[in-house]
Amino acid sequence: MDFTEKTLTQEYQFKGRIIKCRTDTALLPDGTECYREVCEHPGGVGVLPITKEGEVILVRQFRYPYGETLLEIPAGKLDHGPDEDPAGCAVRELKEETGFTAGRMVALGKSYPSPGFLTEILHAYCALDLVPGESQPDEGEFVEVVRLPIREVERQIASGELCDGKTMIAMYRARLLGLLDGFDH
Repeated sequence: MDFTEKTLTQEYQFKGRIIKCRTDTALLPDGTECYREVCEHPGGVGVLPITKEGEVILVRQFRYPYGETLLEIPAGKLDHGPDEDPAGCAVRELKEETGFTAGRMVALGKSYPSPGFLTEILHAYCALDLVPGESQPDEGEFVEVVRLPIREVERQIASGELCDGKTMIAMYRARLLGLLDGFDH
């Protein structure tokens, strides 16, 4: 069966610096019309930095929409033009937020954070063979770099202390790909 919904109309309700929100009318596979709300987002990257000692480099920062300070992997938006390379963005965000550069970046794939209404695609990478340096946070960006053993990050994910979706996805994919093997001591 073809599940495709065909767009009939689009009307933008809001155009901001990061997102655009629109309401659409679409045609369902059975021929009936439906209403869809869509938030367009440029996409982003998340970087899972792993030290040779088996520590994960995370950042702690306040996230305004939730009113909470969260622990998460370094991440950022693909906001340097429509053709920005996600791998290049990952290198930039890792350096900006943590000061580290990676000798090796392994792609962990993409994910759709909330496909019911959001167009964002998140590209995840694992940064290995890390070299420390000076962080260069964006203006208005306040982060604390936190180093935790892989097992502690997994414990916090399992207990619900660490709730950030991109961090959970990156950790799980890295585990499935064997990138966290050998650090389980």
